[in-house]
Amino acid sequence: MNIIFLGPPGAGKGTQAQRICDALKIPQISTGDILRRAIKDGTETGLKAKSFIDAGKLVPDEVIIDIVKERLAMDDCKGGYILDGFPRTVPQAEALSTFATIDSVIELAVDDQVLVDRLSGRRVCLKCGATYHVSMLNGKTTCDKCGEELIQRDDDKAETVLNRLQVYHAQTAPLIGYYGQKGLLKTIPGDQGIDGIFTAIMNALGAKA
Repeated sequence: MNIIFLGPPGAGKGTQAQRICDALKIPQISTGDILRRAIKDGTETGLKAKSFIDAGKLVPDEVIIDIVKERLAMDDCKGGYILDGFPRTVPQAEALSTFATIDSVIELAVDDQVLVDRLSGRRVCLKCGATYHVSMLNGKTTCDKCGEELIQRDDDKAETVLNRLQVYHAQTAPLIGYYGQKGLLKTIPGDQGIDGIFTAIMNALGAKA
């Protein structure tokens, strides 16, 4: 089964994608990971990507698409895969359709305000990496595990989260329409518990949880 995962920042997409991969025994393909791997391995497309990154430029679509195409041609993808972080735009989706058949597109839908509250309330320990939410801290500002001070990352500040959500919606709304018209889109409410979301996704895929 070839699956695409869509969802805004903070929707829990990575957590669910990993659980589905474990359940279906298929690989999770993250564009960030395969881009770094291609650069590290020194593949032709990896070196192309590196030249853009070294020049401080965005890696163009055609290079990203070539890297995804190479990854999906590997043996471990023959039984299916989950694409996470690709495609991001309709042109990328159209390019993907020339070399891959997608069976399902899972969209995790969460209200923007819920995501802002979830992400802007996140606090992180720089020493041990433990993550907390202010709603569970009862006013505490230090890590339960190591006693270090907890901080709010710049990425988690409300204004930054809102900007990230605006970019996501601008890019992804047309993509949701594109896959909706093809009858592939399955929208899952992402404001349930982790187990509830997992069960809903497995049901939508027609797989046993």
